[in-house]
Amino acid sequence: MTAFRGIRLRITAFATLTVAVVLLCAGLLLVVVQQRIMTDNLDEILQTQSENIEEQISQASLPQVLDQQGSEDTIAQVVYADTTVLASTANMVGQRALAPPGGDVQRRTEVIPIDESRYRLLSRRVGDVVIHTGTLIDDIEEASDALRAGLAYAIPAVTMLLGLLIWWLVGRTLRPVETIRAQVAEISGSNLDRRVPVPATSDEIARLASTMNEMLERVQSSVERQQRFVADASHELRSPLTRVRTELEVDLDHPATADAAATHRSVLEEVGHLQQLVDDLLHLARADVASVEFDNVVELAPLIEHEVARLAQDRVRVSTSLGDLSVLGDATQLARLVRNLLDNAIRHATSEVAVACVGMGDVVRLTIDDDGPGIPQHERVRMFERFARMDEARTTGAGGTGLGLAIAHDIVDRHGGTIGIETSPLGGARLVVHLLAAPLDRT
Repeated sequence: MTAFRGIRLRITAFATLTVAVVLLCAGLLLVVVQQRIMTDNLDEILQTQSENIEEQISQASLPQVLDQQGSEDTIAQVVYADTTVLASTANMVGQRALAPPGGDVQRRTEVIPIDESRYRLLSRRVGDVVIHTGTLIDDIEEASDALRAGLAYAIPAVTMLLGLLIWWLVGRTLRPVETIRAQVAEISGSNLDRRVPVPATSDEIARLASTMNEMLERVQSSVERQQRFVADASHELRSPLTRVRTELEVDLDHPATADAAATHRSVLEEVGHLQQLVDDLLHLARADVASVEFDNVVELAPLIEHEVARLAQDRVRVSTSLGDLSVLGDATQLARLVRNLLDNAIRHATSEVAVACVGMGDVVRLTIDDDGPGIPQHERVRMFERFARMDEARTTGAGGTGLGLAIAHDIVDRHGGTIGIETSPLGGARLVVHLLAAPLDRT
């Protein structure tokens, strides 16, 4: 909740400060624009008055006391040679000549001695004379002061109202996030089936909630798989250990009838089974974090022939039909793939296993057939799960660990290929693997 308030406070403070700066700048600009517009209007009035006086000069009808043109706040003065006052309004009679312009025309604001007030002056040089016209700028200054005072009250008030509005809006926006956070905080390993609420807003927060639910589903699925895997592994490890312990206890309880050689052979066989099971478990554990180097070109024919020679048995005849084909991948893992598939086929074959490898464009197709009992259609996908069991025909009693096909599936998947089970022409099961073929220029 503290973090939630922290984000809310930071967003509100930043947005409020930004609004305040924008309003302040806009207010200053408004004051400047108002002053400029009103000053321009005064300058236009003074220009008209100056032109009227110029017309009187040109008609030789210039009086000594000039008309103030309907306003007591205006002044006018006509100066000859920058020093001699020829005419002026009544309020300027007896005043010294105003300062001449710096050029032909000058607009300025200065204090006039008649009342020590600030006037807006327009000074124009027309021949040998200078025409000065001016008017008080009290209205402009008063309007500017009034606008400044209004803004001084309005800007803080508007900023405060907007800050409160932003605080409320941010709180309303982040409320679903707090709900999601509280829900996630209550989720543990024992209730991974719980999900966070998804707002009906279809915005970023709703997508966040949906993504989090998808993540929770993946975590739940992963944890469930790990739990099943641990349970299955424990069961598989317990069975041979129980058999070893039973045989040893029987020999100890009945030493007179104990057959030490037979016990040694049985225990050695169970230890071998345990070693194979542990090796498979280690392979699966390392495969979860290991990476595969796909830049290596692996020739399949020598690799397959080597594994066939290692696993050859008198009981089963293994025939091969191998082309000169290469794939991209890791040679060690591909050898493990072929070994597991061959071992599975040989253990369940009646008398014959056939291995074939053909090229199909960008992929290489590897098939391993056996003449064993086969695998029903509805069981084929499940057979690639860890510790999958179909029936007594394919159990650890035949020497397997229940992990061979799971490891094979993992290796194929990591190499970007596919693996499946079909019906073999020999009557048993056919394992079909497709792998990416190596480019010809790399073989």
